Amino acid sequence: MSVSEEVLDACEEVAERVAREAGAVILNAIGSTKKKATQTKTSDADLVTETDQECERIIVRRIKERFPDHRFIGEEETSETGVMPVLTDEPTWMIDPVDGTTNFVHGFPFVCVCVGLCVRKRPVLGIVYNPVMGEFFKAREGRGATLNGNRIEVSGTSELGQAVFATEIGTKRDQGTIDSTYGRVSALTSLARSVRMCGSCACNMTGVACGRLDGFYELGFGGPWDVAAAACIVTEAGGKVLDPEGGPFDVMSRRVLATNACLDAEMSRVLSGVPPGPSDPPPPKPNGIAC
Repeated sequence: MSVSEEVLDACEEVAERVAREAGAVILNAIGSTKKKATQTKTSDADLVTETDQECERIIVRRIKERFPDHRFIGEEETSETGVMPVLTDEPTWMIDPVDGTTNFVHGFPFVCVCVGLCVRKRPVLGIVYNPVMGEFFKAREGRGATLNGNRIEVSGTSELGQAVFATEIGTKRDQGTIDSTYGRVSALTSLARSVRMCGSCACNMTGVACGRLDGFYELGFGGPWDVAAAACIVTEAGGKVLDPEGGPFDVMSRRVLATNACLDAEMSRVLSGVPPGPSDPPPPKPNGIAC
């Protein structure tokens, strides 16, 4: 299904408005006791708050009012039902109302709203808004990426030895997966300048998009809502988004490698050399549809 530029213009306007509205809720709540009202999703390392749920309700309601026929894949709704919706060619909004919930609960400032739109299974519009740090990233397919209205681009670092990369340790705590997770960190750290973990998949990816980081990878994050918006931003900033083993990126795979377009081959070579853990999601099937 194709979507006209006029419809995408309207989608962009609504996405920006709802991201700012949800961001205001986060900014108000991060300094209050409301953020402490937590539940666990799958483990003590995987949290949800009343603010996550309130922000998702705001975003979904506003978008449905304007685009009643569009589909949605959101973190909180999927968590409640336990069922991951199937991604189709139809316009599909992928929403993470609070990416970095653990950061939010602890007052660590890497917290953002993610609003992404996929059409024909491809991310074509992305907004990642960190209200705590006042950073509003936006991109639309073919139109470039911006931070607070200013154009951004990825770094020009061409050697892994000079690169700063980021990753996350995820929420799985079985020993085999932990060993594999730190095996990848060790393999890359031995070759790179340094490593960072900020606690938000989308904040890490936008860090790549604006040149703060040279690469980011993660396996086993929550779902497509963590990466859809940021994938569009990285791509439009001149970077590459692919599978950590070097194949095409599949937004539904819970696997991502984002780089500055110079380090993708070397980073994927190193990552593919580390055996996966038992809880790591497998690579997409070769004949699957990539985004």
